[in-house]
Amino acid sequence: MENLQYNKKRHTNRFHYSQDQVMEKPFDWAQIRRLLGFMKPYSKTLLPGSIVTMLLSTIIRLLIPILIGKVAIDMAIASGDIRFLIYLVAGIGGLYVLNYAANILRIKWVNILGQHVIYDLRKTLFRHIQHLSHRFFDTRSAGSILVRVLNDINSLQELFTNGIINLLTDSVMLIGIIGILFFLSPQLAIAVLVILPFMFFISTKLRQSIRRSWQQVRMQKSRMNSHLNEAIQGIRVTQSYAQEPENTDYFEALNRDNYESERIATKKSAYFGPFVEMSNAIGTVILIAYGAHLILTDQIEIGTFVTFAFFLGMFWEPISRLGQIYNQLLVAMASSERIFEFLDEEPNVETRKDAKPLPRITGDIRFEKVVFAYNQDRIALHEIDLHMKAGQTVALVGHTGSGKSTIANLISRFYDPTSGSVQIDGEDLRDVRLQDVREQISVVLQDTFIFSGTIMENIRFGNPEATDEQVMDAARIVGADDFISRLADGYETEVEERGNILSAGERQLLSFARTMLADPRIIILDEATASIDTETELKIQHALKTLLQGRTAIMIAHRLSTIREADNIIVLEQGCILEQGSHESLMDRKGKYYELVKTQFQSDEK
Repeated sequence: MENLQYNKKRHTNRFHYSQDQVMEKPFDWAQIRRLLGFMKPYSKTLLPGSIVTMLLSTIIRLLIPILIGKVAIDMAIASGDIRFLIYLVAGIGGLYVLNYAANILRIKWVNILGQHVIYDLRKTLFRHIQHLSHRFFDTRSAGSILVRVLNDINSLQELFTNGIINLLTDSVMLIGIIGILFFLSPQLAIAVLVILPFMFFISTKLRQSIRRSWQQVRMQKSRMNSHLNEAIQGIRVTQSYAQEPENTDYFEALNRDNYESERIATKKSAYFGPFVEMSNAIGTVILIAYGAHLILTDQIEIGTFVTFAFFLGMFWEPISRLGQIYNQLLVAMASSERIFEFLDEEPNVETRKDAKPLPRITGDIRFEKVVFAYNQDRIALHEIDLHMKAGQTVALVGHTGSGKSTIANLISRFYDPTSGSVQIDGEDLRDVRLQDVREQISVVLQDTFIFSGTIMENIRFGNPEATDEQVMDAARIVGADDFISRLADGYETEVEERGNILSAGERQLLSFARTMLADPRIIILDEATASIDTETELKIQHALKTLLQGRTAIMIAHRLSTIREADNIIVLEQGCILEQGSHESLMDRKGKYYELVKTQFQSDEK
């Protein structure tokens, strides 16, 4: 138990800086209207049909009690007109059949409408997330993003498939019933509806607490999904350190918090049903007591009383459903806040409206007085001036945190400089279209990401329009064809997410084939050979000579033996350039680079 408490404290601290916080906002109808805006594309097709069938069904339901009470009892039965009564019964039966048909069409169209809206909303959110900047993903876990796209949007499904139309139906029904009750007997209507102000007051007091509880549920689900994603991705690390019990306790704490938040939210939401039933009981007692008095004093007829009783029974039904719909709206409010938080997120790096197209580049790169800071307390680059000539192979070396990856990120325009400019072929990257920049730059990382699918599909990711022959040619050039041909299904071999059936070297060869197929003008190799054995590295080095020919290459490497042939080696330290030149010139200078090479050589000898 003590360990569980420790882990609860640990997971609370871990998420202290998370973006998934309970948002203290009042119920915002403007936000709900924004959510309903996703129904606009169907305002001339599915929506009108749904509303028409809803209105038709509502009118029929309001008409039938009047026909039974006022017409059948007070007119046909009271006067003994059997023929009229038969016609009336047949007419009421016909109305029931019409109502049945209208309900079938309404349910069908509303469900189709709801599915379309959920599809559009999820597509819009995913498309927006795809264009957000790296800074956004730096501050959010994959699990919290997953919850937005899946769970939060799924929670809106009931609202769009039933809730909205039911809200309209019950609102129209309620207005109609109240009007009819006052038309039948104003004094009886006032007597039975006197409890409404009290009921409204109680529900108003409850709604803020319920809304906050459902927000808490969404936040806890986000935390649990985030940890679950980490636990699965890091299962090898967990098992290698024998941390399964600690990880299980950690998940137990998250799961307990999720259970508790769901229990509290459900408990509060459940108050509406019994509260409405109690109000119904009080109204029924008033109806019987005061209604009997009005009948005995000849102030209303029996048919009017029966009709009134019909409508009073119908009155509490939409009231009860409106309470449930209001709970749906609270859930939708909590989910939509989180969805719109992402949709309102603006990319830190985006294409300006007046951006120019960037034609095919030669790959000449300049940094002019570039300063970059990830935040105010962490300056990564200090007024860097740098020129990488087109077609050169440039190596960036230095200790961890020296600014190597930051320079690569600025060239790819994953970030924009805090001040100064990064230029390609004389064009400031902020002045040209982002897509044109990214299409001509490829980044090969140390930890290659392999997508679920076939080997062929993973290589073709570099150029979706490539033919099978072009894919295989790219694999042959980088030496990946050798191991692919040994696989049971060759290029059609299915690989799971992250390519766990492949070795690190094989995954890296696939990454090089993908890059070859993309035919970029600038290639960034970020520790690309760090996880490769010596034999595979020789294949890679041979492939690189072909791959890098005529292209600008930026190599980030800790293994200095891989960059000896670079045209220019730039030595960085704490965001500043200490020295640069060829391998020979830097060794002759016996500065920082010389010390790094000497230290690594001595380390390798040991």
